Amino acid sequence: MTLAAVLGWTATGLFTVCFIPQIVKTLRTRTVEGLSFWLLFLQFIANIVALWYASLIEQPPLQVKYVLAILFLAVCIAV
Repeated sequence: MTLAAVLGWTATGLFTVCFIPQIVKTLRTRTVEGLSFWLLFLQFIANIVALWYASLIEQPPLQVKYVLAILFLAVCIAV
């Protein structure tokens, strides 16, 4: 595995993990008080566009990151 691939997958893991504390808090409290709906919504749309881009340039680490981010944001928006 090249250094670029290791860095890509490491960044993917870190970007994905950063959503977990907010998701756990949201699920425990059943409230998104303090979170901006528009911030979450715009992040959701941005990740969809970025997933499209990552698919066009065939970058698996980015594709995984954006799919996971979309799922995590969907949980935050839905709760």
